[in-house]
Amino acid sequence: MDTGWRRSFCCRGQGWESQLLETGFLGIFLCPLWTLSRLPWHTPPSSIVIWGFRWLIFRIMLGAGLIKIRGDRCWRELTCMDYHYETQPVPNPIAYFMHRSPWWFHQFETLVNHFIELVVPFFLFLGRRMCIVHGLLQILFQVLLIISGNLSFLNWLTIVPSIACFDDVSLGFLFSSKRGGVKERVAQMQLKEAAGEQLPLRYGCYVRKVVNISFGLLIAYLSIPVVLNLLNSRQVMNTSFNPLRIVNTYGAFGSITKERTEVVLQGTSSLDPNDPAAVWEEYDFKCKPGDLKRRPCFITPYHYRLDWLMWFAAFQTYEQNEWIIHLAGKLLAQEEATLSLMATNPFAGRAPPRWIRGEHFKYKFSRPGGKHASEGRWWIRKRIGPYFPPVNLQGLKKFYEDRNWPYPVRD
Repeated sequence: MDTGWRRSFCCRGQGWESQLLETGFLGIFLCPLWTLSRLPWHTPPSSIVIWGFRWLIFRIMLGAGLIKIRGDRCWRELTCMDYHYETQPVPNPIAYFMHRSPWWFHQFETLVNHFIELVVPFFLFLGRRMCIVHGLLQILFQVLLIISGNLSFLNWLTIVPSIACFDDVSLGFLFSSKRGGVKERVAQMQLKEAAGEQLPLRYGCYVRKVVNISFGLLIAYLSIPVVLNLLNSRQVMNTSFNPLRIVNTYGAFGSITKERTEVVLQGTSSLDPNDPAAVWEEYDFKCKPGDLKRRPCFITPYHYRLDWLMWFAAFQTYEQNEWIIHLAGKLLAQEEATLSLMATNPFAGRAPPRWIRGEHFKYKFSRPGGKHASEGRWWIRKRIGPYFPPVNLQGLKKFYEDRNWPYPVRD
């Protein structure tokens, strides 16, 4: 677990990676170090660590709720769900149909979202039963998000700290009642504790108590700027205020894009990219919208990072996303590693393209049962204009050198 945390730290980038980092760090302290027993009597899971997980899910959900209320006005007007299914990073087939729900259902969804993110987190502090209710509602909410969107492993990861809302009694049904099983052994341990029978504490137990208390104090200290951020009207999301990134601030969809735009990469073998007769062929990505007749995909909990980055790039400029020119150079060189990230290579089995360009399109879902859908189209698109001009490999040489990027070599 410790190795996984350190590797995640080295590879951090987006908000969900900080969440993975913090969840993994908490997991280091959840299990005893000196025993592999399923029921370590001497070193049960620390309540401090359990509350660390609960504090994590509290910050995740409340941060997400507050950033919405303070952000895009459509969350306050209950209209954000009118756009969300169509404009989310990588829609799935369920989103295609959910987008056409009536306006009152979208408003109901938004209200439920506000209730789950702004009210339910406080159930954690209202006793055992409400804590369990909190866990059930949060897990159900994440399952609904998994069904209606491709938010990589984020929703699956958010379920993990929600499990800390349940105690042994509420989770007992998951274990066998056979003689000598886990449930019977737990019952025997509880009977012995009720009778006042206690085993002498070992040296390691004292060490772990000190570690857990120190851990709790560290979490409390690092939570101070996080709490201040939650209370701030200028709240920031997916940020850490400490270099270890073990107590972070979270948030999601503080603003909603009202129109979906896509960058479509096209290549041509023509000598002159400005020749009206040049034939431009499109590259398809593995999941993001491109081919109008390709069904939206299911990928959760897998994460196609490049598809997500293309979603961000589409509502910015290529100057703000220089990596997309870097990608174009890799495609011009037909590098196998880069092509493995794509769904199709229109130049497979023949000479690489001489030029690649980026075209900017507006995409909309077709209407189920409508004209375009009857033709097999899931999407309708309209060209906005060029995203970046045609580039060739030789012309990119100085661009690469200025940024100390390795120059692509054709395989």
